[in-house]
Amino acid sequence: MVLVDTSVMINYLKGVLNDKTDTLQKIIDQRIPYSISPYTYQEVLQGARNEAEFAQLKAYFSTLRIIFLPDDIKTYERAARLFFDLRRNGVTIRSTIDILIALTAIENELSLLHDDRDFDLFSEKIAALKVLRIL
Repeated sequence: MVLVDTSVMINYLKGVLNDKTDTLQKIIDQRIPYSISPYTYQEVLQGARNEAEFAQLKAYFSTLRIIFLPDDIKTYERAARLFFDLRRNGVTIRSTIDILIALTAIENELSLLHDDRDFDLFSEKIAALKVLRIL
């Protein structure tokens, strides 16, 4: 299964054409299972321009599988450890949300489809993060 990051989902929904959105379209066309994290759900919804778009996005996302992390303190310790380990290896991730999205992919053994350079830097240092290359 593929976990789709906010960076791809927003571009896809806006009709942006690039290698990553083309890959998402191929995933959809080939009926490859894909999902989003609750963080992507939030990030996309909070970008809605009006009530109608908010409702439309909610309806679209109701058809997708959302993969959650366990809601306990250990999850946030693991996220903090990832951030700490990356920083010690010379990589500073710009967004805490990106750490949680990466952790969602890692813990659920999902390939991450993204269009965010932070995830490329992350995957170079943390082998457990599998990024999906272009299909």
